[in-house]
Amino acid sequence: MPPRNATKTVKKTAVKKARTLPEPEKPGELVILTGLSGSGKLSALKAFEDLGYYSVDNLPLELVSRFADLVRQSGGIERAALVVDVREGMRLEEFPAILKKVRRMLPTRVLFLEASEDALIRRFSETRRPHPLGRSETVVKSIRAERKRLDPIRNVADIVLDTTKFNVHDLRAHISAQFERGGDKKDRNLTITVMSFGFKNGVPTDADLVFDVRFLPNPHFVPEFRKLTGKHPKVAKYVRQFPQTKEFLDKATDMLTFLLPHYIQEGKSYLTIGIGCTGGQHRSVMITEELKKRLGAAGYRAKSAHRDMPR
Repeated sequence: MPPRNATKTVKKTAVKKARTLPEPEKPGELVILTGLSGSGKLSALKAFEDLGYYSVDNLPLELVSRFADLVRQSGGIERAALVVDVREGMRLEEFPAILKKVRRMLPTRVLFLEASEDALIRRFSETRRPHPLGRSETVVKSIRAERKRLDPIRNVADIVLDTTKFNVHDLRAHISAQFERGGDKKDRNLTITVMSFGFKNGVPTDADLVFDVRFLPNPHFVPEFRKLTGKHPKVAKYVRQFPQTKEFLDKATDMLTFLLPHYIQEGKSYLTIGIGCTGGQHRSVMITEELKKRLGAAGYRAKSAHRDMPR
């Protein structure tokens, strides 16, 4: 007959061994990249590859579940990205059901890229490539047919990103900010462009917010500044010396840092802030550069653009 305390000893040993067992590995992560032809899917896939994602283009739809299972079981693939698009034809109707199955295996996000019709037409014209739906129809008809065919996939997407205003570098920067590990989550879903312009040439059609700085003294009337721009230190110093300049910058910064978290919460992907003066040469340029610096200091990813400034 075993000693009275033998059972307790066995239990303690079992508990000790259980505590030393390694924790099961976390499942991998999968991003399914889809969207309209010409919206930048291949550039986006390259960005994912640069972030360390195992990237696959045009994987047949029937293999997506098997690929997800491979990522889940593999010890060497932590994150993967694959492209599914209109080249799959009518099988795209099966995508929502396949997505449900995949999400039971591992964390999966669907990123849907789109762009305006005019932007897509321009891109196809520039690349001189035919639309994947064929040459029998015009590019316009093919774009509209594709948009309709992909609508069910768009409805189940986690992120819908409009790339109309993006160049390749903007797209890559946006994806890097949103999907790179360890980044500051404050600005991960928002790309900010602060743009100077001249009212005499019209307000930018893509501006989400517009500030009019024509109330500031105009350096144009100072002969030595007339041929310079707001980027020149002397012009910037001239505009900055007025008390209303600092007051405007402080209040505009306060308002923007109040608004930006709400835009991010609502899922806004990019924001264009227009800063206008008469000609878009001096005041608006200086204010644009200063606001970009202030937003950057506040932790946001901002860039400047000058629509009407001489190059």
